[in-house]
Amino acid sequence: MKTNEYLYGNSYPGRLIVAGVTPSGKTLYAYAIMGRSPNSRNRVFKVVDGEVWTKAYDESLVQDPSLIIYPAILKCKGNIIVANGDQSLDMKKAEESGESFREGLYNREFEPDAPNYTPRISAYVKSGIISFAINRRLPDGSCERKVWDYWKNPGELHIIHTYECDGNPLPSFVGAPRLLEAEDDYAQKLWDSLDKDNRISLYVMEGDKETVFNARLEENA
Repeated sequence: MKTNEYLYGNSYPGRLIVAGVTPSGKTLYAYAIMGRSPNSRNRVFKVVDGEVWTKAYDESLVQDPSLIIYPAILKCKGNIIVANGDQSLDMKKAEESGESFREGLYNREFEPDAPNYTPRISAYVKSGIISFAINRRLPDGSCERKVWDYWKNPGELHIIHTYECDGNPLPSFVGAPRLLEAEDDYAQKLWDSLDKDNRISLYVMEGDKETVFNARLEENA
């Protein structure tokens, strides 16, 4: 299944991480954010030397930066961290101290944004393996922590996102990352697959080609 087929009709998967290898053998990873509230939509991606931070588009409109402003993509020991929150810093600290990125996630839980309790989703992209992780709330209120490792096979990518779909409250992602068909020239295809009313920003690295979309900048161009 291709990405546009997978996301078709899903207006609000929330924040998304995609990673894999294109048919031509290029490592691919992407991070996208979506939002509906003014606080969530008041964001753009700031990219510096291949690292990505979420940033307020209009600082005067920021209501609560705690869950919306964070480093989303970080370089670490020649590898790449992708995360939907500041757990990226814990992952990097753990790796740089000689532990595994997994250790950096052990003390983190889902986000405290009741009633949604948004999962924390993360990925660690290495030379031969891509790891995905999720910290999500269970029905009894405890936190489930899961990690999956996938070989980097050309033509394959996996996707994980915070929500299954729109809802009230928003339903958390269920199960493991989903396998999709990787495609060359992926950035525009992914952006076009995201709901036009809810997409905010997208960063894609395909091989050494970096692409950034910021809806707020496009709206005001």
